[in-house]
Amino acid sequence: MASVDPVFHITPTTQNYDWGKIGNDSKVAQFASGAAIPGFTLKESAPYAELWMGTHPKSPSGVSGLSESLPEYLAAHPQLIGDSIPKKFNTSNGNLPFLFKVLAIGKALSIQTHPDKKTAEELHAAHPTVYTDPNHKPEMALALTPFKALCGFRPLPQIKTYLQSVPELKALIPTADKFLELHPSATSAEQKVALKDLFAALMTAEVPKINEELSKLISRYQSNGATDAEKDVKDLVLTLNEQFPNDIGVFCAYILNYVIMEPGEAIFLGAGEPHAYVSGDIMECMANSDNVIRAGLTPKPKDIQNLVSGLTYIAAHPVNHMVKPTKFGQSTLSYDPPIPDFTVLEVKVGKGNVASHKEIDGPSIAIAVQGTGSVSWQNGQKSLELSTGNVIFLGARVAVDFKGGSEGEFVVYRAYVE
Repeated sequence: MASVDPVFHITPTTQNYDWGKIGNDSKVAQFASGAAIPGFTLKESAPYAELWMGTHPKSPSGVSGLSESLPEYLAAHPQLIGDSIPKKFNTSNGNLPFLFKVLAIGKALSIQTHPDKKTAEELHAAHPTVYTDPNHKPEMALALTPFKALCGFRPLPQIKTYLQSVPELKALIPTADKFLELHPSATSAEQKVALKDLFAALMTAEVPKINEELSKLISRYQSNGATDAEKDVKDLVLTLNEQFPNDIGVFCAYILNYVIMEPGEAIFLGAGEPHAYVSGDIMECMANSDNVIRAGLTPKPKDIQNLVSGLTYIAAHPVNHMVKPTKFGQSTLSYDPPIPDFTVLEVKVGKGNVASHKEIDGPSIAIAVQGTGSVSWQNGQKSLELSTGNVIFLGARVAVDFKGGSEGEFVVYRAYVE
């Protein structure tokens, strides 16, 4: 088998979705400018939503200086993926189990969920142009800047409070009184049935009724008519309605947890967990899939039936979605969600300092998001210089050192599987 360097530069790809931040305000655009992407020219009026780093067939990364894509290169050099990963995941044709991204969110993403593996296979078989692969898509979002999101269902007492204080919400749900009568001692199964009935009724409300009640709600909020119970979501409701007028997704502000995260905080969303990212810049890692089931806050096609039928209906405080980092080693934190598909490391080193990483059984992708520095391997015999936006692939079972440059803090995010 031909000998190849286990660490090398790769070129990510950009996605210009409507919800992305505009021009150089976007971390995606900033990083893309430093990533040496062939033919990339920043356009100040264009939205830059996502930076993709991986092998997904929709938009695979390239290998710097070569005409091959990353999956083609890995297929030709399977030692870079290693021996253990193909025993756990499908790595045929150079496929990696995870997809690493940067998201820059200027406008809310859709109310959405991602299917589990079985559902993904069924949806892909039935609607291959909509659900483009048969994989599940658990994902983790790690804040680079202050980040706002809707994630998972609120605890039932909170939903009851909003039903009682927001008449416009209650008017859309014929079963609202039945939900309000649900006893606190109801079993978990009974709670899930009640929540599913409530959410299904809301998401399938008639459009004229949605328009009528949303108009009343917005007028009341604009006239300073929000009650104390509503003040924590008033601004969110107004923002969502401004971005997506007359959309049923605006009412999800009362049903889903609203979280405001600081840089370094992370949330994990498994299959069947409803969510919508509202604003901010994040690192996002997920299983290698692009399957999304949408139901609101989007001009794209909605699939309310499959979304409603595929949710877990677990109502819980948002802390249950948080991923608490642990120490991986010197100057490195590990964000390890409760699935085997990926883990993300955050490396922060000062001027001239070093973060040493032991061998990892599987492959990695890393991006420099701040400052300059280097990565070295083979006991320092080989190295690459890194600056903001540079992306590298790291093969299986290679120990590396990340070293800070001559100025400021050097920050790298590294996703891997083992």
